[in-house]
Amino acid sequence: MDKQKVSLFSIPVIVAALGYFVDIYDLLLFSIVRKGSLRDLGLDEAAISSSGMDIISHQMLGLLIGGIIWGIMGDKKGRLSVLFGSILLYSAANVMNGFAQNVTQYGWCRFVAGIGLAGELGAGITLVSELLPKEKRGVATSLVAGIGLTGAVVAYFISRSFHWTTCYFIGGGLGLSLLLLRVSVFESGMFKNIRHSNVSKGDFTKFFTNGRRFRKYIFSILIGLPTWYAIGILVSFSDKFAAELHIRGEVDPGKAVMYAYAAISVGDVLIGLVSQVLRSRKKALLIFYGITAAGIVLFFSQRNGTAGAMYACCALVGFGTGFWAIFVTMAAEQFGTNLRATAATTVPNFVRGSLPLLILMFNALQPAQSYLQAGITTGIVAMGIGLIAVLFTEETFGKDLDFVE
Repeated sequence: MDKQKVSLFSIPVIVAALGYFVDIYDLLLFSIVRKGSLRDLGLDEAAISSSGMDIISHQMLGLLIGGIIWGIMGDKKGRLSVLFGSILLYSAANVMNGFAQNVTQYGWCRFVAGIGLAGELGAGITLVSELLPKEKRGVATSLVAGIGLTGAVVAYFISRSFHWTTCYFIGGGLGLSLLLLRVSVFESGMFKNIRHSNVSKGDFTKFFTNGRRFRKYIFSILIGLPTWYAIGILVSFSDKFAAELHIRGEVDPGKAVMYAYAAISVGDVLIGLVSQVLRSRKKALLIFYGITAAGIVLFFSQRNGTAGAMYACCALVGFGTGFWAIFVTMAAEQFGTNLRATAATTVPNFVRGSLPLLILMFNALQPAQSYLQAGITTGIVAMGIGLIAVLFTEETFGKDLDFVE
């Protein structure tokens, strides 16, 4: 299909947005129902905290492994093969999660779901980036992420109306229903042009055999590091931070996730527009990095504050980290058609997979530092690394994507 005829609200964009909506619903559901579901399985408060970190680490490990699998498949077999295969896997895993009877089963279900969830965003962003003209792709991918991220908000409200097992069944059902819409989506013309060529496709090792390509790949990953520090540590464990800060009133981490993702969805749309106005991905990123840093400072400055103020800080941090779509789009724009899906799929999942390392650092700091100090130190490291990566990453706004590595 002619790129000029593919609009911002075409079927591929809408389906990619709905796919990411289901992806985020399933990805964040555990953070939302963590306390209730683990309490229902018979765990006490101490075990809920430790087992919760273990289970979310299982999910993130699955994302890490799945990112490589689906990325390679996206470049070898096509973007649509990933969109179909990944959704089948994570839908089935979520249905099975509804039957989990203990922490071990719960962890394995989240691991398998993580593998499936890993393929959704990268394949969707790659497809949309290749189908739309370069003047529109930044806004289009921001719309995909902005609409998709509201899945966390829906997950929160569904969790307030249904038992946690039913919430997982609903997630599986939403994914399977989406398959019906996927039938109408067409493959990327860029991929079809190289499908039968002799050029090497989906070779993951190519990111490590060339110095310039390796630097681009590593910087693409490190840019996203602050996002999962903010969501995976600050927001997901906001109740623990609230206790340390002597916040008045109970803080519900599920509600904190809901507020954060509502704000992220707004941020993701706005950063696309900011990038368009400034004609620069990097300048837009730096602005939102500044907002994220301000949100983190306020988060740790609210001693003896209120639960409402804590939720507001989670929303501000979320809004700042609304650079997710632009950062994944930049990863797609950095590389040729034969490696684009591999890059766009592995990069965000390596960022998600970094959460266990951030949690490991956070926990390792606590014997020498307080819970709050460990959180601050981890944040300084994550933000510092991300900022350096942004500064050394090349600008990709308006780049022609019709090339191979």
